[in-house]
Amino acid sequence: HVQLVESGGGSVQGGGSLRLSCSASGYFLRDSCMGWFRQAPRKEREGVAGISLISGATFYSDSLKGRFTISRDNVKNTVYLQMSSLKPEDTAIYYCALDLSCARILTGSSSSVGQGTQVTVS
Repeated sequence: HVQLVESGGGSVQGGGSLRLSCSASGYFLRDSCMGWFRQAPRKEREGVAGISLISGATFYSDSLKGRFTISRDNVKNTVYLQMSSLKPEDTAIYYCALDLSCARILTGSSSSVGQGTQVTVS
């Protein structure tokens, strides 16, 4: 059973940057994908990014590519999401997810999900 703990959320002005972290502990397969999806109030889940833990291949939502960068540190079992040029519409709860499929992370349908961290852009 894997546990995912996010950190790094907060409030920032438009145009600013934030870096989210997600640490995994417990049992999980090393060829898993870790990543992020988000959910804004009254909106459906939206995939953000995913990264293969074994190959480092990255996957992004087309609408966010170029502003967000996902990376990993396999020694720390941690994934990072660097968010730049933030906009008010990026305001949401950001959830870390782990799955054998990066595609499921990008559709927000993974079953292993952290508690979420709030990002507010004003």
